[in-house]
Amino acid sequence: MATSFSSQQSYIDEFNPKDYLQTYYEPGEGTLLGEWTDFVLKNLHETFTLGGVRGETVLDFGTGPSIYQLLSACEVFDNIIVSDFLEQNRAEFQKWLKKDPDAFDWTHIIKSVCELEGNGDDVEEKAEKLRSKVKEVLKCDALKENPYDPVVLPPVDCLLSCLCLEAPCKDMKSFCNVLKNFQDLIKPGGHLMILSVMNSTFYYVGKSYFSSLTVKKEDLEMAFKEAGYQIEKAVYVPRTDRSRMDVSNFQELYFIHARKPK
Repeated sequence: MATSFSSQQSYIDEFNPKDYLQTYYEPGEGTLLGEWTDFVLKNLHETFTLGGVRGETVLDFGTGPSIYQLLSACEVFDNIIVSDFLEQNRAEFQKWLKKDPDAFDWTHIIKSVCELEGNGDDVEEKAEKLRSKVKEVLKCDALKENPYDPVVLPPVDCLLSCLCLEAPCKDMKSFCNVLKNFQDLIKPGGHLMILSVMNSTFYYVGKSYFSSLTVKKEDLEMAFKEAGYQIEKAVYVPRTDRSRMDVSNFQELYFIHARKPK
């Protein structure tokens, strides 16, 4: 299908976080449940608990209305800063934070992380731990040199971004520029972790269409190196479940763990 680039304004006008959560994470029907969520939860669990990545603060860039990418981080970081471009996504995240009855129920995914950690019954305890660690919910804009302008954040130990940069970046040059701008947000020797999908051109949220930057492995690794990072680990997995290609046509999943030089 022809893919026109989705502008920031189109996201402001058309992106509905409730539709997004139902389309991708609703038990029994979510397109990203299973293959994608298993990939993310396993890699982050291994990196944070077994890989020894820990510290004072982790910054989640492009959080969306989701919490699952933070469930392992809350065990090894004292402070979590979440951020998203869209006001409606920040509001949806706040609903979960404040235990609003209307918030999305993440129990099924929290339980998966508890099982990975060997504490399958501690779902409520895990949710409360994450809530207690989230210190700020900020607006960010990937296309600004300082994405948090006018706020200037002190550099953090780890910057995490999940299913985000393929949305605001029109091409790989823009993608590389975002990675370069992230340098100012990370301490020397600190960590950058990106988890996302490759060879995708579009995704749907409810009935709204959004474009996705088509990323390939070689271009991705080149962007990290050009932006000045050392790649510690790169994991690429082909998509095997092809049942919902009409909802999102990504072909592969990736996880890159890089470090800013000391």
